[in-house]
Amino acid sequence: MASPSEEAEPAAVPEAAARLVLDLALSRPPTLGRTRLISVDGPAGSGKSTLAAAIAALGSGVHVVHMDDLYDGWAGLGSVSRQLNTLVRPLALGRAGFYRRYDWHLGEFAETVDVEPPPVLVLEGVGSGAAELTTFITVLVWVTAPRELRRDRGLARDGESFAPQWDGWMRQEDTHFALQRTAERADVVVDGTGARPPELLDRD
Repeated sequence: MASPSEEAEPAAVPEAAARLVLDLALSRPPTLGRTRLISVDGPAGSGKSTLAAAIAALGSGVHVVHMDDLYDGWAGLGSVSRQLNTLVRPLALGRAGFYRRYDWHLGEFAETVDVEPPPVLVLEGVGSGAAELTTFITVLVWVTAPRELRRDRGLARDGESFAPQWDGWMRQEDTHFALQRTAERADVVVDGTGARPPELLDRD
């Protein structure tokens, strides 16, 4: 089966949003050792992975890591901090980071994935903009879409039998984002439906 954040259908994220985010990151000094870290956060099904792919397509030095590979299954959002530490903190010291990839089909962790320090790292998924990473993040992006649309996308992909998992995941997200105040800390807000242009926020 797929992970909770993997989109059932491509979200309408314009290339302009990807360009704005990447240009902003490149205009700032590295914050993760010699790496610029772009965190693409927001609720499941909003269009984060589509935006991350669009950013990666704009630059050869962009490496993407999906938070879905770090969670310990559907209930793993609250325990992902350890995985983030082994990935991010070594990179901050100029060394390779690593994480254990979670296999959603087997329901268990699989191989260890090493990540050498790239020029730009895009960390995509719920929790990628966690407050504990604030000093490492070069640009924090918040991607949004209506709640029912996001749920419908997930169930269209996974089937109605996964409604309890999706509802449980969304409750975890609600708690996480309320505590982390991620949207309030964002540098850029992107409408995952494409109905509005991306918004660059002044946090200075």
